[in-house]
Amino acid sequence: MTLMTPPPLDQQQQPQPQPQPQPQPQQEDDEMLVPNTDLLEGPQPMEVAQAETTSTVEAQAVDDPPSARFTWTIDNFSRLNIKKLYSDVFLVGGYKWRILVFPKGNNVDHLSMYLDVADSTNLPYGWSRYAQFSLSVINQIHNKYSIRKETQHQFNARESDWGFTSFMPLGELYDPGRGYLVNDTCIVEADVAVRRVVDYWSHDSKKETGFVGLKNQGATCYMNSLLQTLYHIPYFRKNVYHMPTTENDMPTGSIPLALQSLFYKLQYSDTSVATKELTKSFGWDTYDSFMQHDVQELNRVLSEKLEDKMKGTVVEGTIQQLFEGHHMNYIECINVDYKSTRKESFYDLQLDVKGCRDVYASFDKYVEVERLEGDNKYHAERYGLQDARKGVLFIDFPPVLQLQLKRFEYDFMRDTMVKINDRYEFPLELDLDRENGKYLSPDADKTVRNLYILHSVLVHSGGVHGGHYYAYIRPTLSDQWFKFDDERVTKEDVKRALEEQYGGEEELPPANPGFNNSPFKFTKYSNAYMLVYIRESDKEKIICNVDEKDIAEHLRIRLKKEQEEKEQKRKEKAEAHLYTIIKVARNEDLIEQIGRDIYFDLVDHDKVHSFRIQKQISFNLFKEEVAKELGIPVQFQRFWLWAKRQNHTYRPNRPLTPQEEAQSVGQLREVSNKANNAELKLFLEVELGQPVPPPERTKEDILLFFKLYDPSKEELRYVGRLFVKGSGKPVEILPKLNEMAGFSADEEIELYEEIKFEPTIMCERIDKKVTFRASQLEDGDIVCFQKSPQVGSSDQCRYPDVPSFLDYVHNRQVVRFRSLEKPKEDEFCLELSKLHDYDDVVERVAQHLGLDDPSKIRLTSHNCYSQQPKPQPIKYRGVEHLSDMLVHYNQTSDILYYEVLDIPLPELQGLKTLKVAFHHSTKDEVVIHTIRLPKQSTVGDVINDLKTKVELSHPNAELRLLEVFYHKIYKIFPLSEKIENINDQYWTLRAEEVPEEEKNLGPHDRLIHVYHFMKDTAQNQVQVQNFGEPFFLVIREGETLAEVKERIQKKLQVPDEEFSKWKFAFLSLGRPDYLQDSDIVSSRFQRRDVYGAWEQYLGLEHTDNAPKRSYAANQNRHTFEKPVKIYN
Repeated sequence: MTLMTPPPLDQQQQPQPQPQPQPQPQQEDDEMLVPNTDLLEGPQPMEVAQAETTSTVEAQAVDDPPSARFTWTIDNFSRLNIKKLYSDVFLVGGYKWRILVFPKGNNVDHLSMYLDVADSTNLPYGWSRYAQFSLSVINQIHNKYSIRKETQHQFNARESDWGFTSFMPLGELYDPGRGYLVNDTCIVEADVAVRRVVDYWSHDSKKETGFVGLKNQGATCYMNSLLQTLYHIPYFRKNVYHMPTTENDMPTGSIPLALQSLFYKLQYSDTSVATKELTKSFGWDTYDSFMQHDVQELNRVLSEKLEDKMKGTVVEGTIQQLFEGHHMNYIECINVDYKSTRKESFYDLQLDVKGCRDVYASFDKYVEVERLEGDNKYHAERYGLQDARKGVLFIDFPPVLQLQLKRFEYDFMRDTMVKINDRYEFPLELDLDRENGKYLSPDADKTVRNLYILHSVLVHSGGVHGGHYYAYIRPTLSDQWFKFDDERVTKEDVKRALEEQYGGEEELPPANPGFNNSPFKFTKYSNAYMLVYIRESDKEKIICNVDEKDIAEHLRIRLKKEQEEKEQKRKEKAEAHLYTIIKVARNEDLIEQIGRDIYFDLVDHDKVHSFRIQKQISFNLFKEEVAKELGIPVQFQRFWLWAKRQNHTYRPNRPLTPQEEAQSVGQLREVSNKANNAELKLFLEVELGQPVPPPERTKEDILLFFKLYDPSKEELRYVGRLFVKGSGKPVEILPKLNEMAGFSADEEIELYEEIKFEPTIMCERIDKKVTFRASQLEDGDIVCFQKSPQVGSSDQCRYPDVPSFLDYVHNRQVVRFRSLEKPKEDEFCLELSKLHDYDDVVERVAQHLGLDDPSKIRLTSHNCYSQQPKPQPIKYRGVEHLSDMLVHYNQTSDILYYEVLDIPLPELQGLKTLKVAFHHSTKDEVVIHTIRLPKQSTVGDVINDLKTKVELSHPNAELRLLEVFYHKIYKIFPLSEKIENINDQYWTLRAEEVPEEEKNLGPHDRLIHVYHFMKDTAQNQVQVQNFGEPFFLVIREGETLAEVKERIQKKLQVPDEEFSKWKFAFLSLGRPDYLQDSDIVSSRFQRRDVYGAWEQYLGLEHTDNAPKRSYAANQNRHTFEKPVKIYN
């Protein structure tokens, strides 16, 4: 199954395949790895990039190699004003590839980068190719800091690109001191190794293996591999079958029935099985619900629910009997006779992977004795604080032992989850009695032999936020293993199931050593994260026989019926080419549909009577079928073929000839429509109200259809059809039309021809005194008529005539309005017209809200893919019509978001709004202020406005505005700088008082940057992580570090005990040079020509103990360690 981190998305989601492994040591991989689906902004035309780029492919020998390295140099990188950019095409393994980058991120604040199949749109149906690859951004100052991430993927038409949505933070990429952008040039590399692909499409799992897979439901991820594992524990399956369910239960509302149904289908179906019923029975019916759970949680939810449902039934206690073991937590005092023990049960055990070479090492760690002494003594009843030993021992293990391997861990230093891809071994036979039962408590039953055999290995392939899940299982504990990968089941050998899932690294030899002598090193992208062992002594009981007699009769009947229906559908599909579906529209259908379901044309063919007829049957035999079904004798039937006209309308065109009626249904199909052989649409003409054959028809006769419009009721309905003579005139049929309408014979009526309705309405008045032929009326044409409007009538109708009514119907649009603050809830609906302009729409919204000034309404369009508001609101009169507001690429929505502003929108658009964080000089707090000023204003104006809102230490205090990004100060804004181009989306704007000491700098005083930092110990090299609030400090000439420290401690008010642990270093370009108390600090800051003052700073190294608080204005970008208040 595949897992994907949900975008603010939404997004309904497609299955997302296999993601990434662990990258190189310098950066733990903690990004989402998915195909580039432009999740937030949907499919879109590819922009043509104007960037100057150069590229090279290494290892490109005469024969195209199965692996190669491609280097792409992108110039003017920071000035690229496009969403996405493709590299040149390069060849590896005989295939065309290219790199796709999103220079400003694919709707995230990270660089997004993918490998793309360059010719995917031209490849034959069902194409597939498999590659292991890595993508790198080269560090042009220190190559060892280059960021490289690797993964593997089976590319196909649905997923023709694959890679990393969050490759690296934009802050690091665009930081000139980091070395990823030099002279505004970025260098990207791809190492690609193409592998042989098994034909996925033609593989018949049942035929090849005897087993079937489970369909990928999109976000169910880990679920399929777990369900296959549970299914292949026959004792468990038998007991699930024995749970009492009734024929009235619905699988979507009953977990037992849903699981019985799933297991039955896995056992007896020939094709892969869907899991939707089961997930709905959990109450997991949205994409979000899958994202909130993991495999362990699913296992527990399922176990608990089944345990609960089994209570009071014949199978009560099954879950405990199979999966429950017990351990004893103990604390034993060393110097006094005191021991505390507590017995606990478990259904699965979580074993450490980090620092353990195999399962035995993890068990050793599990039972490791911890000494409680010194500051950590144990408080024993009656004895006070005592030295003690603390540990865990096992009382008993269950027959089926489930081991969860801790592949995912929380990295406290970096405040994020990481995946552990280290090599970790597990045996085919696991002996938990080893070394005289070192894992067992004294109370354990020594007669039970705890020797276990490996039954299944559940595998995760990918990284922490994205991945693919599958399982290796040996259902009968024989030597034959099977791989269960969603819908596909294959036979595998023991090496695949064991050694290849240990993790660690794999080295691929260079393809052409002469060209590129560095081998590709790939972290093993797939590794085991859960193991299931079965106790040797219980295997006969657990691997038991399960057959039909274990399945309740009502379940057998229900599921057999389901299978038969499915089989029937499959058969119909397989035989579809032998049949034609004939859709027969009749007068009754037109009466029922026109004015209700449809207004234009005559009928919705999907809602008329349809017949499934073998193609070789003659049409005359079909007429007998119609006579039987509809009760209309064959001699009274006349059938007309429909035709699609050039103006996209669909009308009856001509009656079938006797020769055509003598043909087979299949031949007839070919005559009427060369393109589609599956359907035949007919209109059945029957004389109304009397059982007689249809009248003889001459070339002079024209069949017309009539609709009546009532302006007072705004109602259109079908009233019948007539044959008219081409040489006749409408005036001759007026009495007949009045009769059809129920009017008096001499009622004045107006006639219009409904000509077309796409893309716009065409409906023209018919001259009653001109012949039908001269008015260009022909078979199948539609005439709409109405009473003539009375001259001087006081009745005001909204749509007084047929054309205005059809216009209204064609353009009407019910829009669901939502408050931008509650973007998930429809608040009210308004019926508008697609032709309404901007003013019309806001006026109607203001009217509904009871607001006097419509210009205070601001609207935002809906993103159909993410199901969220678009990030940018609609500008004042920024779109022409309502239809433009509702379109998102090729999708149309019916949702708009509104907000009520405190000032009119045109006025607001002339203003610039900035979020400024004000740091109080003495109080330990940050206050966020929203400053709104005309765009032409300067930073000085911002500061003056801020002074009226904040509390100053004294009335004449001077303020300054800083740009802070990733805990560094990048800029002090000059007071004269215009605010129009200041960006507070990515940067924090910080205002603070200028300290008195900075105002009177001596000739030898220096103003230096001081930043907090810590070293990332999770890496093999020194990587500095900045955090906290950066600040400026005045350094006097000759001042020692000891003196500077004293001032820093006072400024930051850090307690002595804490401050004594801090280290101080001079940092240049990210490398710390530690200082001694006697060092003269100013001597380090002599070079004044370093580009970017922020890259030379005094670093304070200590742990980050401050609670993280998100800055609400710009989530995910900044944190403040002080209490934050927000004033909007």
